[in-house]
Amino acid sequence: MGEVRITDDVKIGGGNPCFIIAEVGQNHQGDIEIAKKLIKAAKEAGASCVKFQKTCLTEKFTKKYLERSYDNPNSWGKTYGEHKRHLEFSEEQYRELFRYANEVGILFTASAMDMVSFDFLVNLKVPFIKIGSGDSNNLLFLKYAASKKIPLIISTGMVDKEAVKTIYEIISAQHKRFCLLHCISAYPVPYEDVNLTVLQDYMKTFDIPIGFSGQELGTAVPLAAVALGAKVIEKHITLDKTMKGTDHVCSLTPPEFAQLVRDVRVIEAALGNPIKKVVTSEIPCIDKLQKSLVMGCTKNRGEILYPGDVKIKVAEPKGLNALHFEEVIYKTLVYDKKEDEPLNKGDFC
Repeated sequence: MGEVRITDDVKIGGGNPCFIIAEVGQNHQGDIEIAKKLIKAAKEAGASCVKFQKTCLTEKFTKKYLERSYDNPNSWGKTYGEHKRHLEFSEEQYRELFRYANEVGILFTASAMDMVSFDFLVNLKVPFIKIGSGDSNNLLFLKYAASKKIPLIISTGMVDKEAVKTIYEIISAQHKRFCLLHCISAYPVPYEDVNLTVLQDYMKTFDIPIGFSGQELGTAVPLAAVALGAKVIEKHITLDKTMKGTDHVCSLTPPEFAQLVRDVRVIEAALGNPIKKVVTSEIPCIDKLQKSLVMGCTKNRGEILYPGDVKIKVAEPKGLNALHFEEVIYKTLVYDKKEDEPLNKGDFC
């Protein structure tokens, strides 16, 4: 698995800590003050980055699509266009949020939903740009994004493995400064549809950092993703799951997000390395409980140790590690030994 540098100090992949993205998306309700609260909450929760979504509506949608009726409990307008315009911050507002994130001390970026928005984010000098699953089949956009040669994180919902290979080929033809995220585009995702083992397939197939973008409920699935090797985790954050909008139900509140971050770091520490060895923290238990070889009866110098003559017990003082049992049997004692007396290396020949 490769490594992607997104700032002078931050790298994704390799031996680096999992990069945890707090996805605000449109959970700000179109209110910049709520957006700032979410930025601060993401920072306080320990997220690596806070992310929004930037859209030029006329580039992403057709006029007819924007004019369609959008009458439902999550709507902010009578038409889909009115709804989206309510939720879309202006470029100046994005600059304000970018400055605020810098003041708070957390990386800020957004998903670019079209080429115009991509260019704006490039000029804003975000550390990387996210390309969402909605553009996983948008080859023109992917080629354009790749040509800019800036770090990318790309979700792969709504497409199959062959399409993901195409995404990889398009971007890697220009550079390798990108990550692929396994993603299922449903809100929320049924657990049986998550298919987390896709992560393992991605890691075998692609030589870049692999991560997971989750829309399922709770934190169990992203934690499992980290255990499987995900180097990026993206989860939505909200101030209140009962707020209007389809993303809130599968989002985490600030305390839940903070717990996710803590648990990810615990898992990373616990994963350690694949070499099984005795570790320092085990020494007290070894001293107290590990078994030794001891005499099962009293025998004199020159006598042979038969299987029934040697017992395995917790002893004080300790004798030979019980793993050496077979090496002791049928050896000749060079000292007199009493019952329960530990056997040591120099006691036989």
